[in-house]
Order: sequence, then structure tokens, then C-alpha cells
Amino acid sequence: MHCPFDHGEALEPDPLLERLRDERPITRITMPHGTGWAWLVTRYDDVRRVVSDPRFSRAATVGRDLPRMTPEPIAQPDAINHLDPPDLTRLRRLAAQALAPEQIARMTPRIQTIVDGLLDELAAAGPPAEFTRQFAARLPLDTICELLAISPDDRPQIRRRVLDLMSTSAGAQASRAAKTSLRAYFSELAIRRRDNPGDDLISTLATARDGADGTDALDDTELGVMALVLTVNGHDTSTYQLSNILYTLLTHPAELARVRTHPELLDQALEEVLRHIPFRQGVGIARIARTDVELGGVTIRAGEAVHVSYLAANRDPAVFDHPGDLDLDRPPTTHFAFGHGLHYCLGANLARAVLRLAFATLLARFPTLRLAIPADEIPWHTGSIWRYPERLPITW
Repeated sequence: MHCPFDHGEALEPDPLLERLRDERPITRITMPHGTGWAWLVTRYDDVRRVVSDPRFSRAATVGRDLPRMTPEPIAQPDAINHLDPPDLTRLRRLAAQALAPEQIARMTPRIQTIVDGLLDELAAAGPPAEFTRQFAARLPLDTICELLAISPDDRPQIRRRVLDLMSTSAGAQASRAAKTSLRAYFSELAIRRRDNPGDDLISTLATARDGADGTDALDDTELGVMALVLTVNGHDTSTYQLSNILYTLLTHPAELARVRTHPELLDQALEEVLRHIPFRQGVGIARIARTDVELGGVTIRAGEAVHVSYLAANRDPAVFDHPGDLDLDRPPTTHFAFGHGLHYCLGANLARAVLRLAFATLLARFPTLRLAIPADEIPWHTGSIWRYPERLPITW
């Protein structure tokens, strides 16, 4: 089946993904870019098995023109996204030292300062104000760049390059140029930080040590790629999710009222909203079966490509009762908004901290916050893998 995955009706789930999960949960597909076909796995239990099973390799995808959403593969070929154990395990251990809970706690005051400053500007601009441009597009990038000590002068160029990289329509040449430019920038930055370390996140990564004798460290290439991955992954998804989460809360007034009345529900509410939102188009990075694997009654042969859909799995009715409902009382169940298994998002703790601080402060500061235009008049983004409001006018 050819799967363009171009459904973009607000934050409604892609009906093609829903149908495949319910009727053809493991099926062969082609996509807008790349050659040949790949398996698509859509049920929760099958997805969890694939992404946790070392017999499915990310490293084996490098150099293959596999079915994908964008003209060029998004991740660098030697990025952590494309590694398998033991290389993956080693890099994750080193990176985890810089993103441990105690490090996130140390960063919290700096994140709060950025949140407060942006909300000051939002208040001065409105009401009404435009949340996507004035807050969501700035908070994650300012946060990760502040934590990495990246100059404000460099941030617009980084953002433009990331947009080219994630575009489904910019063309292969623009995507390749974006990837090359970002790689060069962060390679040079990593070398400068190793020579002159500070108290930023790149310097923390540069000084991280592991191994029995405590000498294992990231080399210059690994450090530069890791800084690149943290910058791209550390701001891009959160940028869109800020607007998606606010839109979801403002269009579910009963649930929003509960969170306002009971602020202690915020963490629980954010987890349920993250599960609920189909935040991107299509699927991400494929895996290659190292050997024949039986999955859901299907034999996936060695060498065949496999995609999983976290979006479809997050709404699997076999796991989540009434999955289309936003239910703040839903029993805790692991969702896949940050992935799962071997490649679970390294920056999940940081992303959660940013979202928690943003919405705790936003809802407390603007207790009458609401949409400034009818929900059906909000324009939605097209042309990249992400789904989010192009504009989200709010008032209070």
C-alpha cells in the first residue's frame, strides 16, 4: 500500500494509520521518498517489541535508500539515532550524565527565567496575542541554546536549517545543505568547548567519563554529533507540542478547568495529552531485521526494513479504553510520545521539565486564558513532518 501520510486535519488522528492498525496491523508500504517497500507495524504490543528487540537494527539502515517521509534522511548517519548496542549503550551512558535528573534540577531556574521573560513579552503584546510565534517557537530553542551556551546571533540560522531538514517539500538539495551546515557548526563548537569548557551542557558532555577505569569519553566527532542531536531534538518537537498541548487544553474546557482547580494534576494531564496528540506525519527512522523474526503471525525476513507507528500505538484500543478521549483519570500506561526501548528519547526529562514549567506558569498567570478565534478558524501547518497550528491566537 502506498502511504503518503499527508492527513493534516487539525489534530485528528490519521484515518489511514487507524485503519491499518485495526485491519492490517503489519503490512507492506511504500512512502513518498526512498525506494522499495518496508513493513509498517502499528499495534501497541508489536511496536513495543520491535523497538526493544536488538534483532531490529538502526545501524543497518545507513546507506540504504529506504522509504521515508522527507527527501533526505533527517538524522546524521553516525548520530546516536543510527547506532546499535554496544555503541548505542556506551553513548547513552555518557549522555545520561549530562541529562540526569539532578542536572535537570540544576537547569530549572534558568528555564524558568526564560519562561517568565517570554510570558512578559506575551502579556505586553496582548491581549490578544499569538502563542505559536511569540512563545512556542521561541521557548524550546532559547532553552536548549541557553543550556548549550549557543550565541543568540546563531539561533535564527540554526532554526532555518532545522526547518529545511524537517521539510517534506524543500527538496533534497536544501535538506543536504542543511545537514552539512549543521554538522560543520556543531563540530567546530564542540572542539572549542573541549578546549575551553564552561558550565554549559556541551562542556558537561565533554567531561563525562565512563568505563571501568573512568577514562572512556566522547571523542570530538561524537561530541559534535551529540550536541547537534540535542539541539535539533531538544527544541524541534517541543516547539510544536507547546502549541498542540495548549490547543488541546483550550478545546477541552472541562479538563482544563480541572487542571486549573487542581494544579497537582498538571503532570498527569500532560502525559495524557502527549499520548492523545498525533504530533507528526507518518513514521520516523526505520529498522532492519538482522535475522528472520516472527511478529504477529508475520515472518519478517532478514534484511527487510520495518517502520513502527508510535501514533497508531498510542491510540490502540487493545491498550487504551476509548483511546480517542482525553481522559485525565486514565490509569498510568506507558505511552510512546518519547519513543520506547533502545532509542527512547535522551532528552525526555528535559522536555518534560520545559513543558511543566511552561504550562504551570502560563495557566497560573492567565487564569482566564482562551482562544481568541473559533477553533475551526485556526490554520494548521503543512509541508513538513510536523502537525501544529501555524497561528494560535489567545486572549485572557
